[in-house]
Amino acid sequence: MWLLIAQVIAYLLATIKEISTCLTCMETVTKELVSWMRGHESSVFSISVHASGRYAITTSSDTAQLWDLDTFQRKRKLNILQSVGIQKVFFLPLSNTILSCFKDNSIFAWECDTLFCKYQLPAPPESSSILYKVFAVTRDGRILAAGGKSNHLHLWCLEAKQLFRIIQMPTKVRAIRHLEFLPDSFDAGSNQVLGVLSQDGIMRFINIQTCKLLFEIGSLDEGISSAVISPHGRYIASIMENGSLNIYSVQALTQEINKPPPPLVKVIEDLPKSKLNAGDLKVKVTSRRVQRPSKSRENKIQTRILKQDLAGHCENKENELSEGLSKKRLQILLKGYGEYPTKYRMFIWRYLLQLPENHTAFSNLIDKGIHAAFLNLQKNYPIKSRKLLRVLQRTLSALAHWSAIFSDTPYLPLLAFPFVKLFQNNQLLCFEVIATLIINWCQHWFEYFPNPPINVLSVVENVLAFHDRTLLQHFMEHDVTSQLYAWPLLETVFSEVLTREEWLKLFDNVFSNHPSFLLMTVVAYNICSRAPLLNCNLKDDFEYFFHHRNNVDISVVIREVYHLMDTTPADIHPNSMLDAFVSLTKGQYPVFNKYPKFVVDYQTQERERIRNDELDYLRERQTVEDMQAEVDQQRDEDEAWYQKQERLRKAEETRREMLLQEEEKMIQQRQKLAAVKRELKVKEMHLQDAARRRFLKLQQDQREMELRRLDDEIERKVHMRDREIATTAKDLEMRRLELESQKRLYEKNLSTSQEAIAKEMREDADAYRRKVDLEEHMFHKLMETHQTQIQNTQKLIEENLAKAEQACLNTDWRIQALRKQRSGDLQRNECYQEMAKLLQKNRRKEIEVLNALSEEEAKKWEEAKEKDFHLKSERKVSALSDASRKWFLEKEISDAVEHAEHPHGKVVPRCQNEQVASSCFPATSQSSDISEMDSSTRISLSQRRVQWDGVERDLMERVRNLRQRLTARARHRCQTPHLLAA
Repeated sequence: MWLLIAQVIAYLLATIKEISTCLTCMETVTKELVSWMRGHESSVFSISVHASGRYAITTSSDTAQLWDLDTFQRKRKLNILQSVGIQKVFFLPLSNTILSCFKDNSIFAWECDTLFCKYQLPAPPESSSILYKVFAVTRDGRILAAGGKSNHLHLWCLEAKQLFRIIQMPTKVRAIRHLEFLPDSFDAGSNQVLGVLSQDGIMRFINIQTCKLLFEIGSLDEGISSAVISPHGRYIASIMENGSLNIYSVQALTQEINKPPPPLVKVIEDLPKSKLNAGDLKVKVTSRRVQRPSKSRENKIQTRILKQDLAGHCENKENELSEGLSKKRLQILLKGYGEYPTKYRMFIWRYLLQLPENHTAFSNLIDKGIHAAFLNLQKNYPIKSRKLLRVLQRTLSALAHWSAIFSDTPYLPLLAFPFVKLFQNNQLLCFEVIATLIINWCQHWFEYFPNPPINVLSVVENVLAFHDRTLLQHFMEHDVTSQLYAWPLLETVFSEVLTREEWLKLFDNVFSNHPSFLLMTVVAYNICSRAPLLNCNLKDDFEYFFHHRNNVDISVVIREVYHLMDTTPADIHPNSMLDAFVSLTKGQYPVFNKYPKFVVDYQTQERERIRNDELDYLRERQTVEDMQAEVDQQRDEDEAWYQKQERLRKAEETRREMLLQEEEKMIQQRQKLAAVKRELKVKEMHLQDAARRRFLKLQQDQREMELRRLDDEIERKVHMRDREIATTAKDLEMRRLELESQKRLYEKNLSTSQEAIAKEMREDADAYRRKVDLEEHMFHKLMETHQTQIQNTQKLIEENLAKAEQACLNTDWRIQALRKQRSGDLQRNECYQEMAKLLQKNRRKEIEVLNALSEEEAKKWEEAKEKDFHLKSERKVSALSDASRKWFLEKEISDAVEHAEHPHGKVVPRCQNEQVASSCFPATSQSSDISEMDSSTRISLSQRRVQWDGVERDLMERVRNLRQRLTARARHRCQTPHLLAA
């Protein structure tokens, strides 16, 4: 029941349009993920699996894809136009044909292996043309039912490739949502009942031949959303519109579906068994044809209107069960034809064996799961089909749960396999057929368990001795017992020596006769094969003969069995030993305990003990294997580690040799580079020295030109002044007042000019000095930055190289490197001390120069103050000259008069007068003083400049020597790490 619910859920999930485009394949037994199948771009709404289980087709709205389920790889892809669309693509049952239905009502059939188009169904007539939405196919793959948004159903005959019937549903049906045929175990796949789910939520089941409504499920209040029918047609599971899940029993809904067909045999005369023979048996077989719709001569499609049968009875006589069917009639038919019709064989066996179909009891046995004795069945009995293996495993487990002896019966799989293969789609019938066979035809088989049934084999040997003593004597001469010529046939129920058709024909007779018929068949098979058996002389030949197919006519064997059944004496006949046929009880299966229970219990206990011991042994063995595996793994890891270390060592040696070679090349390249750098440095120093000398010479020339220009200017001005003074002296008498004023004005202008010139010269000298200081500072800063950058770069390169080299050096090299580093540090300390001394000397000289400059500056300031004082004095004299001019003239006149009167007077007043005169008229003497002062100042300035040039040259020479020494020290420091590394 739960399996059916799971199928319903799987079916609904497959039909929902909004499912994922990725397909998941799961193992139903282990519930493990097997594979993911990707390839669809839109949602998958249909999945169809081939009958062999090897291929599957998935369908979406735009494409259909064929998958190989053995490799889970896509085999082919069907692409169509987007305007057409796919309705459904699926496999036809029991065939190798793929049917593809498109939205334009075109239906194509394709060959699965080659994907060759086999045929295309013609278009339906325009009068009843509908857009197909849903499809259903009978289990034999002969009839296709199609429906859509209409109350018409189209039935296509796929063998004739034409539409043979149109069924009109009731008027309240406007659209068909789902179609599905109702399976039947006895119709050979030609399903006659079709379930139609319409838009009103009611699912109607109709007979497609009689067009009668059989029954319906659902109602307008409780409509059905979707439904699915179990594989054997016993249950119908439906999901209602309100969300509930309903499960219907088909057997309860109708009793007419599973009725047997009407009798095909009419007994004319039933004579006593003693009088029956081939000449007196007269049987008239009349075939009752099924009512089929007659076709008109114009080959028109016949349309029938579906009518509801209010009585609820089915008029399909083909599937009716006859109450007059008897075993004697079947035996007469079997003797006349030798076998039952293939179409009705399963139904006849079901009738002959009187199977109770205990669904509940069988479900209880199945629910107990796989028996421990058959967990590893595939190891002893490898079967290619996984489905057949699962059915066999479940059937044997059900038998073992039914009776404990079957879990220890070694030949049970051989006995059950042919029935499992025949009834693999109906496990209940398979179980009950095997159980009935064991109860009736395997009587007394388990009395000598676990040995073969000696009593049964002795009965076979007695019958063989009575009918063919020569063959038995031949067996005895070659030590061939009944366990070799009879037991292999019984334990395999002749499945190894007969084909499928021969085996079915034999068991038609076995199930129709007394249980002793099977034992007589063993004797008859040996008698019919006496010629090749008498030619066998080796025991291996006998074993091969009874385990392989032989050239024996089964019809002759069956006739011989009937002859042995009639001619064997009663005292040795198996009838006296075996009981009559007894069917299984209804509701619950009977208890099977016809075996030595103590032996089975003892064997079970021993087997359980052995199984426990084996489990303990396996656990210990697994532990030992795990430990051994760990040891092996550790050994392999150690070996791999040693090999890896050896490879690393060799690689390290190789890399070390390569590194030494590269170091040697690098040293050579570095030496060449150092030589080139030295040459470039020498050239650069020469160029810098030449440029500096040229620049200094240019500056010196400019200064000399400036001095010469100043001297020329001073001389020119002095000459002009002297000439003007001479001219003024000549014109003094005539133009004294004007000359004096002009002389004073000229002297004032001359003083102002001289001051401006001196100030300009001082500013030029200061600007030049500042420019020289700035250039020297920039030059020093440039040199320091360049040296710092070079040192940083070299230091970084040296550190990286030292790090790379130190990883490969040993301890001795490090000690030597440290010692050399100490010596280098001492040398650097000495260099630093020398450089510090030079810097101190340089600072002292710079301080001396600065002190000299400060003294010169102080002197200049004193000179400027003196000149300022003189300027103020001249201003005062100029201010007083105007006031005392008149007094001076009067004084001169008075002095002249007094001198005239007293020519030999005192000198003092004269001196005082001269002083006053000189103070009042200081032009001439002042001019001389100024000239003398200007000349001395010019000479002092020139001397100072010459002294400054000498100091500057000395300072530049010291700086140049200091730079050379620093450069030599830097080169020595750059070479020191390479010496340490070497």
